[in-house]
Amino acid sequence: MLLERIVSAGLAHYSYLVGDKNQALVIDPRRDVDDYLKMATGAGMRIAHVLETHRNEDYFVGSMELAARTGAEVWHADSQWDYQYGRPVTAGQKWRAGRLEVEALATPGHTSGSMSYLLRDPAGIPWMLFCGDALFAGEVGRIDLLGRDQAAENAGLLYESLFSRILPLGDEVILCPAHGSGSVCGELIAERLWTSIGIEKKHNARLQVKSKEQFVASILQSQPDRPPYFRRMEKANLEGRPVLGALPSPRPLDARSFFDLSMKHNAQILDTRQELAFGAAHVPGSQSIWLDGLASFAGWFLSYDRPILLVGEGNLVENIAVILLRLGYDDIAGFLAGGMLSWHMSGQQSAAIRTQTVQELCRLLDEDEPSWILDVRFDSELLRDGKIDAAVHIPITAIAERMDEVPKDRDVCIFCGSGMRSMVAASYLKARGWKRLSVILGGMAGWKSIKCPLIR
Repeated sequence: MLLERIVSAGLAHYSYLVGDKNQALVIDPRRDVDDYLKMATGAGMRIAHVLETHRNEDYFVGSMELAARTGAEVWHADSQWDYQYGRPVTAGQKWRAGRLEVEALATPGHTSGSMSYLLRDPAGIPWMLFCGDALFAGEVGRIDLLGRDQAAENAGLLYESLFSRILPLGDEVILCPAHGSGSVCGELIAERLWTSIGIEKKHNARLQVKSKEQFVASILQSQPDRPPYFRRMEKANLEGRPVLGALPSPRPLDARSFFDLSMKHNAQILDTRQELAFGAAHVPGSQSIWLDGLASFAGWFLSYDRPILLVGEGNLVENIAVILLRLGYDDIAGFLAGGMLSWHMSGQQSAAIRTQTVQELCRLLDEDEPSWILDVRFDSELLRDGKIDAAVHIPITAIAERMDEVPKDRDVCIFCGSGMRSMVAASYLKARGWKRLSVILGGMAGWKSIKCPLIR
């Protein structure tokens, strides 16, 4: 028997490989599919079916890739939409993998045609539920993806799916959602690597409601911002993606070639180093997004219409490229060989962004220095941790559309939870003409550590 969860780092995306005897199936595959093929082949199994729980918004699915390389049949949910590949799933449909049986359950709400898949063990006992984005550890699925005007209706559908179809399956059934903690698909996803219906019934705050009306009201109050790249992914995941085959590797470029290519093709430069390294020196015009935050923020700050050039550390360029490809950024023109050291040794100019400690910011406030404080944390963080008096709050995901609110004629101190997102915002503003910027190192964590004043 084969049962594997494949984790896509950064995206916090979970896909699953299930098999028995000589046959296997994959649920919600990512775009790069080599891991599924290696695992199935190593176990002596052929991937016969690919099942999708819903039309995905946050990453490109690998269903067509697997079909092309294995001959597997692709089954998609959300049959109301015009898919250009595969066949639609119907509720109650069953598949076999050796002694195992998988049955489709209609669980609308996240999307109007979402499906979950119930896995029964060789004795026919309900064992696991692959629930897609309907239910997570500590959270439930988003209901805003079809538009705010349909959110209340979708929340009602999700309530019925959870309380009438999923929870009655039994406390002992293991839940296998499509995402873990850190995903943009849920604000409150808990850091439980594995969970069950019983655990969620007891500990998931979203499920501690007395009525459908209370559930709908609660979930409508808290909906995260919708990343702009979702629309592109939704469209592509209906059309199917061109087959990749082997993952492309970015080509190394010396400093001069890197510069020439960036100028000739108006390329966007992505620098994934930590905030201190970026602040000290970077290629002018670069966008800073640290590696662990790349999957969460690339879609907010990178364009699909211009090639991307990479600046990273050590041998991490391949990791960067894989994350970008999973998000649909195919036009990766190359990377700076030798990093910033080679850039400087070639005599190229670099830019910098000033950094300050929380002690310095605290002193400026005490002395009534005319600094403008920009807080780029999320609303939920302000409610949880408090805020700095006189700070202007623009969430990091709203910087692009609200940047005109940030003055250019004053010193702007940018503040977040740690300093990482502050550098993302600072680099975005600097590339667009802001000069008097500084990033507060340590952010709210440092602020609270030295007991500077907060408003709660």
